[in-house]
Amino acid sequence: MCDQFLGTWKLVSSEKIDDYMKELGVGFAMRKLGNLATPSMTISADEDIITIKTESPIKNTEISFKLGQEFEEVTTDNKKTKSVVTLDNGSMIHVQKWDDKETTVKREVVDGKMVVECTMKYIICTTVYERT
Repeated sequence: MCDQFLGTWKLVSSEKIDDYMKELGVGFAMRKLGNLATPSMTISADEDIITIKTESPIKNTEISFKLGQEFEEVTTDNKKTKSVVTLDNGSMIHVQKWDDKETTVKREVVDGKMVVECTMKYIICTTVYERT
C-alpha cells in the first residue's frame, strides 16, 4: 500500500519554501522560523490508518487518516482544513482545502529519498527528506 513511505525522514533540502509559505498566507516571523527549521517526519501505519508526525523546533503536528477519506486537519500554521490523502502511481497525494483555497502536497520516494512537492496556485516548493 504505502510501505515505501513508512519510517522516519529528516529534511535535507528545500527550494521555494518561503514563496510557498507566502502564498499560504504565513506571516513574516513564522516564515523566518520556518526557513530555519529542519523537521523530521515519521510515517507509520496501523492496519488502514496512516499517521504522519512532523516534529520541528517550531511546532509538532500529527495527522491520522484513512486513504481516500476526508478528515479535518490543523496545519502547522493553524489553518483548519478539510483534507484527503490518496495514492496515485506510487505517490501519496495530500489535498488540503480551506476558505475557497487549496494546496496539494505530493510525496514520492525517488532513489531512496522522499521528495515532497507542495503546490499552491503557480508556486511549487520542493523539499527532500532522507531516511534516518
